[in-house]
Amino acid sequence: MAIKITDECINCDACISECPNNAIYEPDSEWAYSDETALSGTVTLPSGGEADADEMNEPLSDEFYFIVTDKCTECKGFHDEPQCASVCPVDCCVPDEDHEETEEQLLGKKAWLHGE
Repeated sequence: MAIKITDECINCDACISECPNNAIYEPDSEWAYSDETALSGTVTLPSGGEADADEMNEPLSDEFYFIVTDKCTECKGFHDEPQCASVCPVDCCVPDEDHEETEEQLLGKKAWLHGE
């Protein structure tokens, strides 16, 4: 399953540089699927929909750092554990029960993001 950041986040900035998929954003920041990925133009999302990878999307939180679910792979294929969770000083990077995925799905998402 993807990781989410809870409202216990202290906005310390420890997690953002650890994410190999650039799935973590600062509060009130617009984001795009193409940010530091191989995605560009119209793409089919892991959930089956379509999106413009280059289009800027509304922030998912204006108070706390946030993780874009479609870009989170729990660091599968990069590390043994989610790096955001391992560096978070307040343990607010937790599994997102609303977005359960198998290891195979997470590795597929990694390949999709990085053009593998």
